[in-house]
Amino acid sequence: MNKLKLVFATNNANKLKEVQAMLTNFEIISLADIHCFDDIPETANTLEGNAILKANYITEKFGYDCFADDTGLEVNALNNAPGVFSARYAGKENNAEANMQKLLNELGTNSNRKAQFRTAIALNINQKQFIFEGLCEGQILTKKQGSSGFGYDPIFMPNGYTKSFAEMNINEKSTISHRGKAIEKLVTFLNKKDW
Repeated sequence: MNKLKLVFATNNANKLKEVQAMLTNFEIISLADIHCFDDIPETANTLEGNAILKANYITEKFGYDCFADDTGLEVNALNNAPGVFSARYAGKENNAEANMQKLLNELGTNSNRKAQFRTAIALNINQKQFIFEGLCEGQILTKKQGSSGFGYDPIFMPNGYTKSFAEMNINEKSTISHRGKAIEKLVTFLNKKDW
């Protein structure tokens, strides 16, 4: 039986690998696989809005069923910043090192280190659109720990754990992560085939 083919609208190889590991019953292909090298605009002021923009772009321009995500780190003491600007918090380029440094500098010695990662996924399938959300609450560490993962993983410790996302293997992280939870909802929905 042919696997259902879905485009995951991302150029992030780490994200793609994480998602492919969770969606083994589906053929998940990347933007590069469909020869999309466009800089897809992410101009919405919400995570959901950006996910929708990306998914619609692929469906309208390339004709594929697809899903797109946008993720933000929301830090309590910084009025939920960086939020929708997480990837480019320290400037135009997506530079994880600079983003983490800026966040740690802005938090300083603040004792309120509560934060949450939030992922919004927009799925376009059979001319319909569905939204899924995943949340992972935790704390911002005072310094980096671990070398796995990507983005803010070395400075984010999920509630109930004594290690950062960057100290976890991909399976451990995906069972509790914001993206993992959002993808789980997506997988459950796709497996029901009531779309």
